[in-house]
Amino acid sequence: MENSTSRSLPAVELLRLMLLSREGDRREGLLLRQNRGWFQVSAMGHEALAALAYHLEPGDYMYLYYRDRALALARGITNAELASAYFAKRESSSGGRMMPGHYSSRGLNVFSCATPTGSQCLPAAGTAWGFTLSGSRNVVLCTIGDAATRQGEYYEAVAIALQEKLPVVFVVEDNGYGISTPTAKFNPYSLGALGADHMTLVNGRDVCEVYARGGEAIAKARAGGGPTVLWCELDRLSSHTSSDDHRVYRPADELEEAAQRDPLPTLAAQLIAEGKLTEDAWNEMRESVHREVDQEYRAAESEDDPKRDEVTGHVYGSPGPAEGPPIHASESMTMVGAINATLSAALAQDNKVILFGEDIEDPKGGVFGLTRGLSTEFPGRVFNSPLAEATIAGVAVGLSVAGYTPVFELQFIDFVPAALNQLITQASSLRWRTQGDWSCPMVLMAPYGAYLPAEAIWHSESKESLFAHIPGICIAVPSTPEDAAGLLWTAIHGNDPVLFLVPKHLFRQRAPIPDTLSPVPLGEAVIRREGEDVTIVAWGNCVELALLAGEELDKEDVSTEVIDLRTLSPCDWDTVEMSLAKTGRLVVVQEDNRTGGFGQTIISEAVACSKRWDLFLAPPRLVARTDTPVPYHPILEYAALPDVSKVCAAIRSILE
Repeated sequence: MENSTSRSLPAVELLRLMLLSREGDRREGLLLRQNRGWFQVSAMGHEALAALAYHLEPGDYMYLYYRDRALALARGITNAELASAYFAKRESSSGGRMMPGHYSSRGLNVFSCATPTGSQCLPAAGTAWGFTLSGSRNVVLCTIGDAATRQGEYYEAVAIALQEKLPVVFVVEDNGYGISTPTAKFNPYSLGALGADHMTLVNGRDVCEVYARGGEAIAKARAGGGPTVLWCELDRLSSHTSSDDHRVYRPADELEEAAQRDPLPTLAAQLIAEGKLTEDAWNEMRESVHREVDQEYRAAESEDDPKRDEVTGHVYGSPGPAEGPPIHASESMTMVGAINATLSAALAQDNKVILFGEDIEDPKGGVFGLTRGLSTEFPGRVFNSPLAEATIAGVAVGLSVAGYTPVFELQFIDFVPAALNQLITQASSLRWRTQGDWSCPMVLMAPYGAYLPAEAIWHSESKESLFAHIPGICIAVPSTPEDAAGLLWTAIHGNDPVLFLVPKHLFRQRAPIPDTLSPVPLGEAVIRREGEDVTIVAWGNCVELALLAGEELDKEDVSTEVIDLRTLSPCDWDTVEMSLAKTGRLVVVQEDNRTGGFGQTIISEAVACSKRWDLFLAPPRLVARTDTPVPYHPILEYAALPDVSKVCAAIRSILE
């Protein structure tokens, strides 16, 4: 195959494409001023970067940001598609769910653009890592605005790309502004915060220089030479978005100087001077593009609008196969042993399963031993991560996109805040915002919860309600070794991101396990104890409290039914309702703190539904942690947490 750096740039073709981008921007601005549309983000001044697309192959990926209209067109997204996206039409890439300028095409490997700039960098590194693991020669092109290079995730992405010599090229589009703030003093390279050995300064207004330097960087990545940052200096020739007016904060002479450097007329003049284009051909090209854009935007405006009843579509994918995990159990097993055996079976079954997390390789095998022996048994499939939770979550997104099944571990769920950007911005909404065109099956496994004295805040939190609030993420919380194996197997073979929370208090408790394990679907609760008087709903560590409370109240002739939800999202409302039909009373026990907790959601759903409300014989009760973090001293810890006496007191109160 011909080396991409040796190909000559099809400059006239590129000029037309840049013109198409510019005219699309101009047309959207006019339409907006006519109140035909709601928002617009312009790429004016950034068009020369489209030259980079000519070095890409069909299997390469692009992670773009919202000022890359010309690059998207160069990759093969059509102007008609961008017009449909501008009007937020039903058949656009997002079906009207995303702002214009948020490019996406699964067929062209253009990853769905998210508004928070910089959030695409770690997934881009993850996809590049997938190429490295598979021995592919494909590369990833990831663009980012210069202001977003001060995001910590940009640094993390560059760091892991350098660490693993990943085939990724980061393109920093330095137009000098972060909305209205000049960015020169924030540049991490000029500050010395990042070494410049991997960075190449590029005149981003010059298509020939962009093409040449881009070709070198992409060829280097394709040959296994690792990442490059192309720092492209260019001009933003328009306001930040249609909600901004850059004349307020940019001097008139600066705007005039930027207009003089406009890459579009500059390239046209250069081609005319070189005899590759005539004045007449240039004029005809402009008229032709004007007509094309006019026709396509008129056609897009008349397309069908989204339908109201489709707004909830594609939040989740179809359930994975209902299969029991093929593990060989002894008469009894701990949750740690069950998880370890399930991970081993998954690694043996599918070479696309990858484990990644802090300290998970042997000899440590994870701080709780969840992965002990697996890096020895499956070399090249189980990897220690840096101490960087955003990297763990973001790389999982990118690996999933590349066709892998990431099963990644956080040491404690308490450390999840650093990973929240990736979980909220990328993983959870990817399927929904692309109408199912993209998806993100992955498992993020984390020990959680208290009841192990003296672990304190940051080692004893639960936080499940935080994730239950995020549409698109499934939440599994086993309370037995058998369910830990079954839920984990289901999560690994599912089609959505799953947060797999493992209660530390129950880690080492042994329980009988059958020779053949049954499937454990997401969204299917189980009744752990049958009763007639009160329904207790719990999950994780609190299932033990509910069962112990039931035993205690047997002495008082109170019959309790205990439901173990097993998954919070999706939640098995039918089982709760059927139990309420029998008992008429509800107590919910949660380890998370009271305000905004999932227990309040259960009670709210129960009383808000008229057919459930009619079942109640008494007001429902919630037993939860006080609205404090988990303290260090055991006396304080148990004062804050639910316990058997508090559960019993709640049950007695609704029987009075």
